[in-house]
Amino acid sequence: MSLSNPTSDETIDHVLTRLGADLTSKFAGIFSTETIERYVHESYVALHRTAKLKRYVPVLAGHFAEERLTALAQSQGALDKTVPEILFVCVHNAGRSQMAAALLARAANGRVHVRSAGSAPADQITPAVIEAMQEIGLDLGTEYPKPLTDDVVRAADVVITMGCGDACPVYPGKRYLDWSVGDPYNETIETVRAIRDEIDVRVLALLQDVLPHKV
Repeated sequence: MSLSNPTSDETIDHVLTRLGADLTSKFAGIFSTETIERYVHESYVALHRTAKLKRYVPVLAGHFAEERLTALAQSQGALDKTVPEILFVCVHNAGRSQMAAALLARAANGRVHVRSAGSAPADQITPAVIEAMQEIGLDLGTEYPKPLTDDVVRAADVVITMGCGDACPVYPGKRYLDWSVGDPYNETIETVRAIRDEIDVRVLALLQDVLPHKV
């Protein structure tokens, strides 16, 4: 999905149509063209509402729609899960959940699939969080806050909430954990580093729990 970042409504519509066509090919036999187009446009609207850099939203919407459609297909049994699905949720998806997702993805090295979302997503990832993660070799520069959607919750095997209260829907058969971790928003880099390190300890324990014979 290496499309340019459009500025006019006409170009945006063209890009979204192209993205829908690409996803229709990928999900052929699973979802109808109408469903895929609806997901692409819904994803665009949801991200455009909060994104700080609007010109990147159409392309990001394609990635977000693909992630949501994959999750929906998994929850419906149309796509097999090859590894456990872990979902991190916080309020803004700009700090704690982004750090946790990146730390777990690195530690798991492909043995789990990680998603993150926010109950009220911010317009960008907290700069101090990006800085603190860069210090340990993790680049969040291409990540972006994503709204919490029903499809990703349904696809998850384990849902970890981090300060979002009752915003996350609860489904039978899912495992829910609540991590009481400080919010890095408007904190000093020293505080953000401490939060990062606490999350890292929790992530390693979670990985041991989810994959007890493979860590």
